[in-house]
Amino acid sequence: MSWLSPGRSALRNANQALETTITYLRMDGPPAVYPAKPANVHAALLAVPRPPLHFYRYLYFQVGIHWNWEARLRMNDKDLRKAVHADTCEITVLRVDGAPAGFFEINRKSPVLSDLAYFGMMPHVHGRGLGHWFLGQAVEAAWSAGPDSVTVNTCTLDHPAALPLYQKMGFRPYRRSEGRVRPMSANERAALAAQHGISAPGG
Repeated sequence: MSWLSPGRSALRNANQALETTITYLRMDGPPAVYPAKPANVHAALLAVPRPPLHFYRYLYFQVGIHWNWEARLRMNDKDLRKAVHADTCEITVLRVDGAPAGFFEINRKSPVLSDLAYFGMMPHVHGRGLGHWFLGQAVEAAWSAGPDSVTVNTCTLDHPAALPLYQKMGFRPYRRSEGRVRPMSANERAALAAQHGISAPGG
């Protein structure tokens, strides 16, 4: 999944399930050239093995609340820890001007397959030209273990630029399916704020 810039549909549609079409993509060889980092942007990547759960929830919420990311926010501690502390899970945080600004998560499903499970940036760095470079860094990291293929998926609730960006990077669609997403309600977001100290931007 990939969310590159903020949207507001999550908050408008919190009381109804949303229909979506999921596109699955695959890359069978690394790109010949990776995008360069934009000039005059102080950006760095930091690997975060087995992150504290509260920090992971913060990253996931701040990146994903705009695009109806909800699955990991509904997990209890035991299930979330099993997912993000697994030996096959690699999490890298984007920092811009010293502060967290996004993350990507790679699932090493097998020695021959790496999946870019989550990828996105926070709203405050949107428009600074980081998206292509950051995706390139995620793809390069996915290939670093020497798999035969790298996969990713995106959906119609995503930013409209996401699918073209993946294809420009070299991913090719191989399957589509229909799905439903139940956005988080105001009560669920309030419970997250109370329990974990995270809340939606502006609220």
